[in-house]
Amino acid sequence: MVKILNKESFKDRVHDIKNEDWSFKGEKPCIIDFYADWCQPCKMLAPILEDIAHEYQGKIDVYKVNTESEQELSSLFGIRSIPSLLFVPMIESPQMSAGMLDKKALKSIIKDVLKVK
Repeated sequence: MVKILNKESFKDRVHDIKNEDWSFKGEKPCIIDFYADWCQPCKMLAPILEDIAHEYQGKIDVYKVNTESEQELSSLFGIRSIPSLLFVPMIESPQMSAGMLDKKALKSIIKDVLKVK
């Protein structure tokens, strides 16, 4: 199941944004979808992310951040276009991807960046 993050839950589950050095707080790698309700590509991506969350349940977390209501988080990550996806592995630095991705591309990134099979 995809979970919605606000600033506080982001701080608890992903990273304390007051800390300049990246320090991932999660227990599993994650994908964070920066989206808006009015964005058509975001609406197209939503069921794909639900499928990914179901398929990789227990292996990764899938989160969503509404760029309209969480402007500070969006600004912090330099979100200029949506959807934008942040891929957060356990140890390495997170990687951002802007634009719509299909399920095949997401699965490839999960394997290569998040190191999850």
